[in-house]
Amino acid sequence: MFKDRMGRDLNSKQVVIKIFNRIINIFIDFELMFLRFVGNIPIHSVRNFIYSLVGVRIGKGSVIHQWCNFYLPSNIVVGDDSIIGDHAFLDGRDKLIIGSHVDIASSVFIYNCEHDINSEDFRQSCGSVIIDDYVFVGPRAIILPGVKIGKGAVVGAGAVVTKDIPPFKIYGGVPAREIGERSIQDLHYRLGRARLFQ
Repeated sequence: MFKDRMGRDLNSKQVVIKIFNRIINIFIDFELMFLRFVGNIPIHSVRNFIYSLVGVRIGKGSVIHQWCNFYLPSNIVVGDDSIIGDHAFLDGRDKLIIGSHVDIASSVFIYNCEHDINSEDFRQSCGSVIIDDYVFVGPRAIILPGVKIGKGAVVGAGAVVTKDIPPFKIYGGVPAREIGERSIQDLHYRLGRARLFQ
C-alpha cells in the first residue's frame, strides 16, 4: 500500500519509522533556519552563546563570524583561539572536530556526508572530519567527508580536499595535492582578536 521514493513496498513498521524521521527533519530544518537568523547578530559573544545552547562546543577565545551555516550543530567541536570565517558551512551529520589556533577563512565548506553516486538509492556516505591545531584553511576551500588535516597544515584558497593532509604540508588545487611545506614547525602563536561586528 505504501511505497518509498524508489517505488519499493513498505511495511507498517517502515512507514512509522519514515513518519518519525520526517518529523525529526522538520525540527532540524527549523533549527537551521533559526541559526541562520542568529548568524546575522553582529556580536560574537551573543552568537557563541546561542550556538553553544544548540550543542556547538566552542573553546575559549574562539569566534564564529557572521552568516555561518550549520547542519546538526551538536556534533561540532571548536577548540581554543580558533576563528571560523564568515559564510562558512560546518556539517555536523558526523563528527566535526576543529582544533585550537585554527584559522578557517571566509566561505569554507566542511562536509562530512555526501551522496554515494554508486549506490542504487543515492544514499549518504558519512565520515568524520578532524582539523588539527594550527591549521590554516584558505577562502572558498572545500573539505570532504572522512578527511583528517594534520597539525600546522595549510589548505590553499579554492582547494578541494578529498584525502588526509599530513602535518605542516601545504596543499592546493582541485583535487588538493601537496605543493609545499611550512618552514616553521614549532608553532605556538595565538590568532589574536577577531574582527568586531563580523
